[in-house]
Amino acid sequence: MSAILVINSGSSSLKYSLIDVDTEDELASGLIERIGQDASPVSHTVRPETTADAVPTMLDATYRSEQPVADHRAAFAVMLEQFAAHGPSLEERPPVAVGHRVVHGGARFFAPTLIDADVERQIDELAVLAPLHNPANLAGIRAAKAVFTTVPHVAVFDTAFHQTLPPAAFTYAIDAALAAEHRVRRYGFHGTSHQYVSEKAAAFLGRDLADLRQIVFHLGNGASVTAIDGGRSVETSMGLTPLEGLVMGTRSGDLDPAALVHLSRRAGLSIDDLDRLLNSRSGLLGLAGRSDMRDILTGVDDGEEAATLAFDVYIHRLRAYAGAYIAQLGGVDVISFTAGVGENAARVRAEALATLGFAGVEIDPARNEARERGIRRISRDESQVAVLVVPTNEELQIARQTAGLL
Repeated sequence: MSAILVINSGSSSLKYSLIDVDTEDELASGLIERIGQDASPVSHTVRPETTADAVPTMLDATYRSEQPVADHRAAFAVMLEQFAAHGPSLEERPPVAVGHRVVHGGARFFAPTLIDADVERQIDELAVLAPLHNPANLAGIRAAKAVFTTVPHVAVFDTAFHQTLPPAAFTYAIDAALAAEHRVRRYGFHGTSHQYVSEKAAAFLGRDLADLRQIVFHLGNGASVTAIDGGRSVETSMGLTPLEGLVMGTRSGDLDPAALVHLSRRAGLSIDDLDRLLNSRSGLLGLAGRSDMRDILTGVDDGEEAATLAFDVYIHRLRAYAGAYIAQLGGVDVISFTAGVGENAARVRAEALATLGFAGVEIDPARNEARERGIRRISRDESQVAVLVVPTNEELQIARQTAGLL
């Protein structure tokens, strides 16, 4: 039995999964948060193995603790302690490789890539395009390589799936020489999720991926939508950075750039002030004081004006992108919802598609409201367009791509 360790290293967190590449079962997963603070919550979950007759040998077991974790290297030591204390044993099942999520690969990386010193240098150079993400991803890579010294390390880039975007979709209409010099173009993000969901949807429907026109809504605290034609990304909402596009938990999404010039001149906001405004003080939080869609929906039910406006703005943007992408694809065969909001907020799904009857989209209210887990259809049987809820699994996708490269 062979396993791949998948690492998703954030600025103050370390998320990990150990995945059996033969069965694609997740053997264990964990999360270490608030790295560098006084106390870091630690959780480690051991998954049940299955016997030959598909009977689990145990129930999920989650172990929680709290301790100071100074940096990512210390976080890896804590992760190893969790495996040693609670299993599965990394001595009995040592990973054959480590797959790393890297947010920004620019135009250089379009496939899973074996990490060497030059790749590390390029990830570092691309940090200028993802200052909140790439440095943390690189810190995780270096900490992992210090622990797992004898196995290959593979980078899987969020942007790679979108390297199939045509020039008309990725080009911004600004001075071409300036854009080229500073690598200003649309790159797109959440690529591993969009790829996983589109492939899963095709398999669920028993259809050939190459024959399907799909729209995938990845709706979480960060949110994006992608038009996928025959398994290839042809349009996506996020741009140079993960800021463009849909309304998100704390990010503004689309905004007239002249608004920033106006705020700089009239409100005296600096570049750093504007960066914090757009990424940390906007979106649902900026409109209603809360970034969680569950809190927004509660506010809507309570008749709160700010929450109602925030929800309406959120839905308005979803509908606008849905309509635009149907036009770009020349129609649509499948629409899928994934991630925290997409998988759990039935009202968001229903309202986002409420005006798309002209395109053959018919939601079944009972199916949409049903609290079921796993992939499922929420459209009527007679709907021309299949509408699905597809739980994403970015860790499995990273493990697959890592195994594929090796």
